[in-house]
Amino acid sequence: MKSPLPIRDGVAPSYLWLQPGAWPQLLAFLSERFPDVASATWLDRMARGEVVDGDGVRLQPDSRYRPGIRIFYYREIEDETPIPFQEQILYRDAHILVIDKPHFLPVIPGGRFLHETLLVRLKKKLQLPDLTPIHRLDRETAGVIIFSHNAASRGAYQSLFQKRAVHKVYQALAPALDGRAFPFTYRSRMVDGTPFFRMQEEQGEPNSETRIDLIERRGALCLYQLQPVTGRKHQLRVHLAALGIPIVNDPFYPDLQPCKADDMSQPLQLLARAIAFIDPISGQQRSFESERTLLYKSGTNKVRTGFPPLQGASALASADRFAGGQHADRIPCSTPAPLPEGEGENGGPENQAFSEPNQ
Repeated sequence: MKSPLPIRDGVAPSYLWLQPGAWPQLLAFLSERFPDVASATWLDRMARGEVVDGDGVRLQPDSRYRPGIRIFYYREIEDETPIPFQEQILYRDAHILVIDKPHFLPVIPGGRFLHETLLVRLKKKLQLPDLTPIHRLDRETAGVIIFSHNAASRGAYQSLFQKRAVHKVYQALAPALDGRAFPFTYRSRMVDGTPFFRMQEEQGEPNSETRIDLIERRGALCLYQLQPVTGRKHQLRVHLAALGIPIVNDPFYPDLQPCKADDMSQPLQLLARAIAFIDPISGQQRSFESERTLLYKSGTNKVRTGFPPLQGASALASADRFAGGQHADRIPCSTPAPLPEGEGENGGPENQAFSEPNQ
């Protein structure tokens, strides 16, 4: 179903299905459903005509509560924290957009971030209303992420992740792991943890797998190459923490750290370094590499990749590709907050487009 409200300043409208209930009027329901949103805010939105039903009919404070209908509105956040780091375009064609994401820019709206998210920034800058990420990266993680901006071909690219036909390479800075021969494969069973945004391991049949190799050692720290075979939420972070080598500056693992609010001085040292696949439309080999580096200096003041360039990467250089450099990004508080309104990012189908969890 197409939204009766247009995209506004890069933000698609949220929606909410009205469930069975005894509320006499719509305003009473909204005030109870969203206690963090003042009734005066809903009154102002309704006065502007920005709360409507599926047919685009403006809803009023005294509109009858009608279970089974879907209402649309725009999320609004006051005093949103600016993220002072910029994304870079690596590649664009008629179907996909490939971005080099900085630490700690959220991919999609949620919690206390709306306009300061990668999706909304790109929609505003590039005027691509159908833009949708086809996989995720945590706010804490920098590196390569792929978007679809062509609804007709989106399913073909999503299926690559569902079929595990995408080769992904990450880099992480963590303590040295002694007593292991590299490379090796780590497997474990991962389940939801506590609080809700963390994961944990338990006994049982493994459902997560990561290939781990050593790139370079400098004192007590090492640069690792990580290749996730599966795509569980926080998989790389959980696996390294379980091995006793948590990723530098990880606020969640092995122990949850106090929220640092807007302190951007300690970015998680995890980078989505490269991604490769056979393009489902053209049949060509596609490969993309991040131009960012972790806060780790070798003799050249840059991290050695430790693996050969992915086939075809140099052929993808174009006018859309920016010259990179070292990005000592700084990040805000990384503890996520439940969404204060709606059913997700925009409350719409973009949330359902993801085909794998975030790293």
